[in-house]
Amino acid sequence: MNSREDLRRVWRLAVDTGGTFTDVLGEDPEGRTVRAKVLSSSALRARVAARFSAGWLDVAGLPLELPRGFFAGYSLRSLVRPDLAVATTLSVLDSEPLGETSRLELGQAFAESMDSAFAEGAAVELLSPEEPPILAARVITRTPLRSRLPPIEMRLGTTRGTNALLERKGAAVVFFVTAGFGDLLAIGNQARPDLFALDIQKPEPLYREVVEIPERLTADGAVLVALDVDAARNLVRAVRARLGEGPCAAAVALLHSVLDARHEEALGAILREEGFEHVALSSRLARSIKILPRAETAVVEAYLAPVLAGYLAGVSAALTSHHDPGSGAARSSLHVMTSAGGLVGVEHFHAKDALLSGPAGGVLGAARATGASGIPRAIAFDMGGTSTDVARIDGLPELAFEHRVGAAHLLAPAVAVETVAAGGGSILTAFEGRLRVGPESAGAWPGPACYGAGGPLAITDVNLLLGRLDAERFGMPLDLAAAERAVVRLAEELTTASTDVSALLSGALEIANERMAAAIRTISIAKGYDPADYALVAFGGAGAQHACAVADLLGISTVIVPRDASLLSAFGLGGASIERFASRQLLAPLDDVPNLEQELAALEAEAKGSVAVEGVDPAAIEIRRRVAHLRFVGQEATVAVALEDFRRLGAAFLAAYRALYGYVPAGRAIEIESLVVSAGEGSDREGNSLREVRPRGTAKPDGTRRAWFSGAFQDVAVYERKSLAEGERFVGPCLVFEAHSATGVEAGWLGWLDGAGAIRLERGALALAPGL
Repeated sequence: MNSREDLRRVWRLAVDTGGTFTDVLGEDPEGRTVRAKVLSSSALRARVAARFSAGWLDVAGLPLELPRGFFAGYSLRSLVRPDLAVATTLSVLDSEPLGETSRLELGQAFAESMDSAFAEGAAVELLSPEEPPILAARVITRTPLRSRLPPIEMRLGTTRGTNALLERKGAAVVFFVTAGFGDLLAIGNQARPDLFALDIQKPEPLYREVVEIPERLTADGAVLVALDVDAARNLVRAVRARLGEGPCAAAVALLHSVLDARHEEALGAILREEGFEHVALSSRLARSIKILPRAETAVVEAYLAPVLAGYLAGVSAALTSHHDPGSGAARSSLHVMTSAGGLVGVEHFHAKDALLSGPAGGVLGAARATGASGIPRAIAFDMGGTSTDVARIDGLPELAFEHRVGAAHLLAPAVAVETVAAGGGSILTAFEGRLRVGPESAGAWPGPACYGAGGPLAITDVNLLLGRLDAERFGMPLDLAAAERAVVRLAEELTTASTDVSALLSGALEIANERMAAAIRTISIAKGYDPADYALVAFGGAGAQHACAVADLLGISTVIVPRDASLLSAFGLGGASIERFASRQLLAPLDDVPNLEQELAALEAEAKGSVAVEGVDPAAIEIRRRVAHLRFVGQEATVAVALEDFRRLGAAFLAAYRALYGYVPAGRAIEIESLVVSAGEGSDREGNSLREVRPRGTAKPDGTRRAWFSGAFQDVAVYERKSLAEGERFVGPCLVFEAHSATGVEAGWLGWLDGAGAIRLERGALALAPGL
């Protein structure tokens, strides 16, 4: 390869940053698949293999084949004494690979007080000063901290915005609203989050201050009270002075501004001139006549935009620092996954569109995987370290055009995901004498007890102690003894020292499984769909461990565990494409909407134009979805119906309404509330031209293992996924191990590898007949 071709070699990486782990799946410049998994605290875990008093240390458990000097500039932290974390954090000056270990030169010699912290076998972690996606990229490309990364096309799914919202770590926001509506968001819609709660605790608003602006438009968009520019500027200057010199953001929501945005645009210009770094205008963000959801969306955007802008700027800067415009080298690029499962360039990014960025990648990955396995209807079951996300897939993932994240209500398209606080990191506690699982999570730091950093007992510990996980295959050092001590402490807190520890652990699994099954009922039975009509697609680091048990609770008879199941969100990111939505409120009777086809055509042109702005060839852009939101006249809630035939739109609405509510009111006129269209580049779903593979022959176990199944410890067969051939069957109870994941096959289930390389599990399977 000549030097000019070499300059254009690009790594293509899909990176999903979750609450505990950051996953990477992609291709190197030669087209080979690459994988990595790092902690979302920007850390890699290891164990001390040998220690030298001069300030040298050998550690085991780090990724192999990293070059000399890779860890120079990192920090080494002991996990043995988390109470002394500051005192036991040392700088790394140099590193050298030594086969199975790495030798670290540290910035200081070991003091006597560090004996236990860095003794042989002690757990340690290497902390990167960069964001987790960049650490993952360096591990994948073998690039030391002090060297520039090669050209990378990165697709990023992130929970950074969601975490900032839930943890209340956003920007200082001032909310500007039409005079007389200052208490709009405080009043809200008067919905009670818990109907039976006696002590209602209203969440604190996301904004710091409200400013009422003297202006008013009528319901048809005419000016009732003109905007007084001088008075508005004085109000802005006054609030800016009260806030001081620190950074701040503004959210603007003026009455009826979607009909005429001139007042909002003028106020936005004043705000920027007076020093507001981020200004969110509701008329640009949410095209709805409803002032309340528009205002809430604008406030969320203003609250999170500075946080995400800084984060993405740091990631983008690290990616592009290599580029010399005159060199002819390939350029790095960064696209972010939206909540709706599309990609957006950082220059066109809005914070309100990415609160479900990570879960959307997982659902998209599940849709691609089910397409590859020839399954049209599936329920995505993504059990990670912090939570479990579930979604329904009927060909394409179901979308919601209004959604909530925590206390925030947003007008923005998103994959319809139900999230429950049950993940590998869900903490087990004694609450009023009873066992409770979650909702708190151990996260990436300190992590579950078995991570060796002094963390609490969590679901990952439960699976490890029940033999359903193998510490040697986990991908990072685990401390079985720490998990054992943690469960003994919990047993003592619950009742007495005579508590059956095995029963406690299995009870924790049952609680977690039931909570996850309840989440699936919410997106299926509660919406008129029978989960038994769907396959369960299990992924995330922990999904395959629990899938059969959850499927049993729901009457689901088919489970799919795709290839790279623990990295499936990154797989979904890799198959995503640039996508944009266009919407318009109509608020007109179905039988009296003139030029409905012209309205739809205009929206299609708008959506395609938004995609083309990102540099996509117009000839490669296709319409993905056409959705009409309909309701009976006089109702508030709408039902989304795929718009395939204008003549059958009313009948499709009535069928969807009956499936959802169980009846159809007679003699009610139907109203079109709005139309939504999406356009994107190519297709994000693999075809169903799969060569069917049925069980043929019996797989040979790679060994046996004592593990908890069917209410008791028993010796079960163990299989390595990489050793299984297509069609080779295995019968539960058994375990199938692979990198970063394990599949627990319960009794009564039959499994084999299908033509897409996925593990297919069938419940009953003709009573596991040998003649299958």
